[in-house]
Amino acid sequence: MSATPAPTSLREGGDPALSQAVDLSHRPRPGEKVIRALLAACGVMSILTTAGIVLTLAFEAFEFFREVPVWSFVTGTNWSALIEPKAYGVLPLVSGTLMIGVLSAIVGVPLGVSTAIYLREYASPRVRNRLKPTLEVLAGIPTVVLGYFALTFVTETVLRPLFGDRIDFYNGLSAGLVVGIMIVPIIASVSEDAMAAVPRSLREGAFGLGASRMTTSLRVVLPAAMSGIAASVVLGLSRAVGETMIVAIAAGSSPRLTANPLRSIQTLTGYIVQASLGDTPQTSLEYKGVFAVGLVLFLMTLALNVASIRLVRKFRQAY
Repeated sequence: MSATPAPTSLREGGDPALSQAVDLSHRPRPGEKVIRALLAACGVMSILTTAGIVLTLAFEAFEFFREVPVWSFVTGTNWSALIEPKAYGVLPLVSGTLMIGVLSAIVGVPLGVSTAIYLREYASPRVRNRLKPTLEVLAGIPTVVLGYFALTFVTETVLRPLFGDRIDFYNGLSAGLVVGIMIVPIIASVSEDAMAAVPRSLREGAFGLGASRMTTSLRVVLPAAMSGIAASVVLGLSRAVGETMIVAIAAGSSPRLTANPLRSIQTLTGYIVQASLGDTPQTSLEYKGVFAVGLVLFLMTLALNVASIRLVRKFRQAY
């Protein structure tokens, strides 16, 4: 039995109109080369800007490390770059930054992920369309306003009645709590987008097996969207570690190696602000120390981004 001969158009490569359309897509269109060149220029400019920032940090930090040994800078437990006696041990600033990161994660990650679960799995489309833009308004509040909110409301109205005189007026707890609130829209928005990308068939399969909405949300949707959620968490933590104004206003300017969040502390960004706003001479060691501290902050955020990429690759699932 002989096979039915294929239509002439298919044997010759398919529908002539379709073939013509495919051929047209490979032809350069008017202005396409210009657009491609502009996009390439934007990409190159971004790379050059990043390289310029890194080289500036590295050059000024190198000038600093010519006078201060790297080992004493990395392992030193006393930082007093602007007052006598001078000391350049960066550990108090690093510990203050990590404390803010941990406190913000304790507040921001549960709130952000829970908000994303509600918006995607429980809220009606009408409620979701109203709540999500409202939540994202929080990300638009200037951080200097949030800093004074932490200083005047969180410390005085919330924390002072709880801890009394044990808490300093400037303290790491209020700053960490408000930074955690600040990163909620970032985590919630990105996590909600990741959950929206989970195929509906997974939810319907879970419901078909008799799973409740809560079980489906926590045991099906959440693991399936874990790569996006992990990326949102690391993105939020990177934002928290690099936050400046809230910690500069609410956490104080006392570089102290302590694990007590009720005490005044100073972060890497807080010192950069303090040194930049003062009368520090441009050629002084204190001024060069700003770049050394900035280099430490850059390496910390770089490590978070590398961890984010590895987490996304580890939990990524293709559907």
